[in-house]
Amino acid sequence: MDEHAITDWILRSLPGVETTSALGYTFFFHGADRRLPFATIATADNEYDRASNLDRPGVFRLNVGVGRESYLSRFGPKPPRSGPRGVVDTGHDFTALDQLMPHPVYAPQWWVCVLNPGDETFAAVQPLLREAYERAVQRHDRAAAREKE
Repeated sequence: MDEHAITDWILRSLPGVETTSALGYTFFFHGADRRLPFATIATADNEYDRASNLDRPGVFRLNVGVGRESYLSRFGPKPPRSGPRGVVDTGHDFTALDQLMPHPVYAPQWWVCVLNPGDETFAAVQPLLREAYERAVQRHDRAAAREKE
């Protein structure tokens, strides 16, 4: 899978998704309000996150904001806050390809990631993308209801 195929899957499979791109990231939102992305694709390192060495040719990282229970069931206890380099110490090699793992920076907020997922890994990530999307829909609906009050 490449980042274009993943973007295509997200846009075809999850209704009402909007995207925007900036600084080597593609952000996926439910609806046009763009309050908080439910997933991102990173194609380059930036000053805040160099843990995955995304500047390697052809390397990208799919990031997904899952729920607490999904994260804990896969990776165990909540990780500590990021360390001195801004990276969370989860014991994972954040440069490894095709391996679902905690996000190197946002794991404490229940984000997971995978670099260059293969077909089998992407199939395993699809339910996580659906979960993240549903959480975004619920956030959007709650915000819309508050605005009507």
